[in-house]
Amino acid sequence: MKPIETIMRTAPVIPVLVIEDAGHALPIARALVAGGLRVLEVTMRTPAALDVIRAMRKVPGAIVGAGTVLNADDLKAAIDAGAEFIVSPGLTPKLGEAAIAAGIPFLPGTANAADIMLGLDLGLMHFKFFPAATSGGLPALKALAAPFHMAKFCPTGGINLASAPEWLAADPVLCVGGSWLVGQGTPNESLIEAAARDAAALRG
Repeated sequence: MKPIETIMRTAPVIPVLVIEDAGHALPIARALVAGGLRVLEVTMRTPAALDVIRAMRKVPGAIVGAGTVLNADDLKAAIDAGAEFIVSPGLTPKLGEAAIAAGIPFLPGTANAADIMLGLDLGLMHFKFFPAATSGGLPALKALAAPFHMAKFCPTGGINLASAPEWLAADPVLCVGGSWLVGQGTPNESLIEAAARDAAALRG
């Protein structure tokens, strides 16, 4: 199993995917991987999420994780479905301890110094900065990161193709999360692949 930092460094953008129909999983994953984005975060916001994870794991080259993991039950369900990493919008001691005990790469959400300190206390050094745009944006992240030189981040929330390069240029940022790559409805593989190529090129 790849360490979370290796996963974060695989591509500059991690697509954040909210998929209602498990039948869309394979074409979306194929297109994103073909475009150069191998790390896929399937959010646990829909009834189809676990089936989507199972389906996407079949795509060669895909590294499939679960997002919006809120508690230990979500964690277990995601791991049982084949998730290779876990992302949460926040961090609680129970969830952090469960993820560490499971031995799975874990990217917990943080938005303030207390969140980061809790993570560090648990032995975690990689975090999602969420919601990035409405939590003070890049100036806030830079200010937060200053006392925590060991911490690395994946800002997510309100970031798009135009704003991503500024985030990626910041030293503590290894990648960003993006929800702009896949539209609603029936997937158009050529459009998704083109969007993925543009995102993958953000950091050559």
